[in-house]
Amino acid sequence: MKKTASPRNRQVALLRGINVGAHKRMAMKDLVAVFEKLGCTGVTTYIQSGNVVFRPPASPKLDAATLAAKIEKAFGFEVPVVIRTAEELDDAIRRNPFPKADPEKDHLHVSFLAAEPGKDQIATLDPNRSPGDSFKVLGREIYLLFPNGVSNSKLSSQYLDSKLKTIGTARNWKTVLTLREMTQKI
Repeated sequence: MKKTASPRNRQVALLRGINVGAHKRMAMKDLVAVFEKLGCTGVTTYIQSGNVVFRPPASPKLDAATLAAKIEKAFGFEVPVVIRTAEELDDAIRRNPFPKADPEKDHLHVSFLAAEPGKDQIATLDPNRSPGDSFKVLGREIYLLFPNGVSNSKLSSQYLDSKLKTIGTARNWKTVLTLREMTQKI
């Protein structure tokens, strides 16, 4: 069995809202170049929607704000960035509060938040806003079930951001699992 790098040396950057329609377009090879210029290694992307797996430089510490600033400089538009370590991604998968849900049929998603919302902010979320849909906020993740389809839900990123006073970016369960696999290979 091939030995891999320590999980603490592997991270995932999740960019919000890129390559959706005609707005905020970027080639993944150009995005990889931004990370490499910052000293990251093992940089690889998954699909065109802003999922980057990488090993950060030993120093200086690379954070989401630095990445967002470098991406804006390279591409000319602002892109929110959320980072998770491989360990944090594993924890998010283990904590799934909907283990019996069919990830495809029920459209299981995880929204990764930039900051952990307080109890007061979580209390502002209306559980009846989108009938049929379910959600659970656990730490810096929101687990979402959209049995009637994501496009029919009223639990939009804008709604969740405004209530929780933070930025989130959602991924379907298949993508979350694929990103975990990718962190194990670099």
